[in-house]
Amino acid sequence: MLDNKARSDELLPLARSELILGGQKSGKSRRAEAVARHWLAASDGHRAVLLATAPASDAEMSARILRHQQDRALHAPGLQCIEVPLALPEAIGRHSAVGTLVIVDCLTLWLTNSLWPGTDGTGQGQRPVIGPDAAPQLAALQQAIGAAPGPLVLVGNEIGLGVIPMGPAVRAFVDALGQLNQAMAQACDRVTFMVAGLPLRVKGD
Repeated sequence: MLDNKARSDELLPLARSELILGGQKSGKSRRAEAVARHWLAASDGHRAVLLATAPASDAEMSARILRHQQDRALHAPGLQCIEVPLALPEAIGRHSAVGTLVIVDCLTLWLTNSLWPGTDGTGQGQRPVIGPDAAPQLAALQQAIGAAPGPLVLVGNEIGLGVIPMGPAVRAFVDALGQLNQAMAQACDRVTFMVAGLPLRVKGD
């Protein structure tokens, strides 16, 4: 049930692992930044690392990344950013530590990078990720979440609530993302769904 008194800045005690889902501009990244800000303020010994999966593939995306960097500098100035377009399980294992919060923003772009390698937007070289050959990748990501010694926050998009897309490639991507989100929700202790900047708790305390 959505709490009518919920606020966009209201935070529960930090979960060992949390998946934050929502639509475009629903407040997902802003909430992850708030988690980082509270984590860093709780102890001088705390660190926070953002694993950013967005490649600067064109001018618009470069400008979007710059805006995100400016927002992070304003809302979570101590959050260190590391670009990880593909090797996400390895990066989680490398950067997670007891006193370090790791934020992944976002799973959707990681999936996009895996499905459509390259930056020309043509889809050339497309290869399946969610399917028989994807099980090792999903298992590796779930294993990295389970083995992480420090807290994790994973950010992802929910894009399956609209009409069924016309093109087969887009339908395949929506299906793949839905399967990825389900796998991550199973692996995480808490799942939060963002609606117009407000948090809806789906799983966990």
